[in-house]
Amino acid sequence: MARLSRRQFLTGTAMFGAELAGLAPAARAATRREPSPDRTGVLVDTSVCIGCRSCEFACKKAHGLETPPLESYEDRSVFAERRRPDHTALTVVNRYDNLRDPELPVAVKAQCMHCAYPACVSACIVGAFTKRPDGAVVWDTGKCIGCRYCMIACPFQVPAFEYHKALQPRIMKCDFCSARRGEGKIPACVEICPVEALTFGPREDLLRIARDRVKRFPDRYVSHVFGEAEVGGTDWLYISGVDFSALQFPQLGRSPAPGVSESIQHGIFAYFVPPVSLYALLGAVMWISKNSPESGEEA
Repeated sequence: MARLSRRQFLTGTAMFGAELAGLAPAARAATRREPSPDRTGVLVDTSVCIGCRSCEFACKKAHGLETPPLESYEDRSVFAERRRPDHTALTVVNRYDNLRDPELPVAVKAQCMHCAYPACVSACIVGAFTKRPDGAVVWDTGKCIGCRYCMIACPFQVPAFEYHKALQPRIMKCDFCSARRGEGKIPACVEICPVEALTFGPREDLLRIARDRVKRFPDRYVSHVFGEAEVGGTDWLYISGVDFSALQFPQLGRSPAPGVSESIQHGIFAYFVPPVSLYALLGAVMWISKNSPESGEEA
């Protein structure tokens, strides 16, 4: 059997790589979908929120998660540390000091922001994430391969993973009560809020409401609607009486987050090697190593 020299091997692998490079244009051919102008959203008024955490209870119940009795949410010890949504709670409420009025701390609900141009959708290489025309960013467990790039890409660090599950772990995040809305209902958190700190409706209407409140009550609100422009806009909007940096909101630019994640993902997968081809290539390397002479290889 004729031995394959190093030169022949390198020539062959170069040709093999060139063929794989033909996949690059297709991998980079992603196009950005413009969000529907008629999509809905939620306006969160942090100056109204009382931190009752009823939204946490309603969210868990609506999504079939383990739900403690509503009375247990009166426990305020959870505010000792900042929490973030995880696989057990798709929304959480945190409390922050109010520099304007130390006697009145600020409560802030946190969940998926349902970006107009979601980084998670862009980062997902199998299309498990979708931005729906109604505004919801949803996840399909049947498509997910568990790569968790969505968790890295999200500028708000929202998607969580069920690490404790050995079989069929899921990505967990707020889905904007997609199932409820399909039945003509409003999101569970909005429905249960006792002080109407949450307003559900068309995003453009919510922006008008938010701007109007900020304009009419300048002593009550800072002049900033968070989510109006951040990362290209989000469908959950916030107004507040204190600066958002004091509430640990991330400082983000106006450019959509997928601008970063797309370049990373498309760079990684532009020359993606299918597993069968990869195994064939590795097999060739092993065969050459096995059949090469102990000493003196062709230069």
